[in-house]
Amino acid sequence: MLLPYLWEYKWRVLIALTFLASAKVANVGVPLVLKSVVDALTPDQQVLALPLALLVAYGALRLSTVLFAELRDVVFVRVTQRAIRRVALTVFRHLHSLSLRFHLERQTGGVSRDIERGTRGISTLLSYMLFSIIPVILEFSLVAVVLLTRFDWRFAAITFTAVALYIFLTFSVTEWRMEIRRQVNELDSAANTRAIDSLINYETVKYFNNEEYEARRYDENLRKYESAAVKNEISLGLLNVGQSFVIAIAVTLLMILAAKGVVAKTLTLGDLVLINGLLIQLYIPLNFLGMVYREIKQALIDTDRMFRLLEQNREIQDRPDAARLAAGSASIRFEHVDFSYDPKRQILFDVSFDVPAGSKVAVVGHSGAGKSTLARLLYRFYDVSRGAIVINGSDIRALQQESLRAAIGIVPQDTVLFNDSIYYNIQYGRPEATRAEVIEAARAAHIHDFVESLPDKYEARVGERGLKLSGGEKQRVAIARAILKSPSILIFDEATSALDSETEKSIQGELTRIAQGHTTLVVAHRLSTVMDADQILVLEAGRIIERGAHRELLERNGAYAQMWALQQQEEAQHSSIAPAGLLTVAGTL
Repeated sequence: MLLPYLWEYKWRVLIALTFLASAKVANVGVPLVLKSVVDALTPDQQVLALPLALLVAYGALRLSTVLFAELRDVVFVRVTQRAIRRVALTVFRHLHSLSLRFHLERQTGGVSRDIERGTRGISTLLSYMLFSIIPVILEFSLVAVVLLTRFDWRFAAITFTAVALYIFLTFSVTEWRMEIRRQVNELDSAANTRAIDSLINYETVKYFNNEEYEARRYDENLRKYESAAVKNEISLGLLNVGQSFVIAIAVTLLMILAAKGVVAKTLTLGDLVLINGLLIQLYIPLNFLGMVYREIKQALIDTDRMFRLLEQNREIQDRPDAARLAAGSASIRFEHVDFSYDPKRQILFDVSFDVPAGSKVAVVGHSGAGKSTLARLLYRFYDVSRGAIVINGSDIRALQQESLRAAIGIVPQDTVLFNDSIYYNIQYGRPEATRAEVIEAARAAHIHDFVESLPDKYEARVGERGLKLSGGEKQRVAIARAILKSPSILIFDEATSALDSETEKSIQGELTRIAQGHTTLVVAHRLSTVMDADQILVLEAGRIIERGAHRELLERNGAYAQMWALQQQEEAQHSSIAPAGLLTVAGTL
């Protein structure tokens, strides 16, 4: 999955690898020059000009090691950052393409942490695979050549054996540690999920005085994380001690051999310095290799969790031959629709009705009857289990989702706003809309005067999920947003449920006005809001039990008439009780 991002910048990658090779050649050249310097300074070979030139060369090689390494990073940084950007964007788009079912079941905190760690893991993989594994192999090869050509076989044998033991130890212990690290990650995500979930539901926590209860649950996650993290660090310490032991034994044996060679005059002091320098320069990256292997394994786990999000199947997908829904007026038809969120519990049974272009159809019924499910199916958040939903003669499963949803505007029952300004939340209905159009939509939704009364006016922020606004204010922002979108089809899903009676009446007239000329589906509990509908459907336990205009349904004296009578009675009782209730509250205060 990462190779395409490297191939996109293949010239940058090649240049970076060239700088990398140059840095390693310079690095191995440093002890070779240092050997010549030491040998030149021995009493029997003191020549002033030669050591000076060698010292200058030594300094140049030291500088080259750092210079080429930095140039490598400068050239490669765009490759890494572009890969992170592309993958993060791909995951983000994929998450938005997944079904509503996935988003109802996901844990926001855990998903966000998986994406964060995954993008960081991509940077680790690209950098370490290219700039740590390849350099170690290259440097080891150069050191091996020097040892085999300049010294006897024992030096190479000890070095190769130590490297083999080092790598075996590193890989073996790291594999064991990975399971601990994976557990640490899962516990970290669980703790983060718990914290975010609790903070998102701040008001509920306060309502039930459950701060300490939430703290105890969070601390339980942290306790498990602490235990796993301690185990992880202990295992890291054991690995480091084992690696250091292998290196120390190898260096000691090689220095003993070199010292014997110097005493026997088969090696010079420069050779002793050269061997020591080569070993230091070999074991430093080898020591780094242990960390690199751990980081690469960790990065693979982190990116695996993120890429697993990409493997989540899209429940709702466009067909290859999906057509666009033509702009303009639209008619809707539900044809013998059955639907269930869970196969064990069916929600809708043989639902059939028409919403002619430009007409208004209302669906009423008790809570849980399946009213809001109709809106979700029309938006194609789910596909019907049986039957079909048809718009302008086309099954919506044969239409592109983007064009379908562009034609529908909704005012949902539960309005959730972005943690941004009021202006942004209204303009979200049509991001390219002008300021004048946004303000006009706000006027139509009867929220303009309220916004103008705020200190920051349209730039006032609404808080997390809109918590700084009342339910009615949030609902009016949602209405303004739907008005601004100006779609062919309008859905009002309990659009005035959060409003008081006076505001509801004023906005109801506005909703009636904006619905004119639009195909409108109204989901309502209050029957007084749908009296003007061309057709009213009464839904009970997922079945349409009555249909007709308001007056027709009253004359039938069926379920609708009973609901109407009950609501009229409740409103009358509320009107008579309200003044007394206010006096009681005032007296208590």
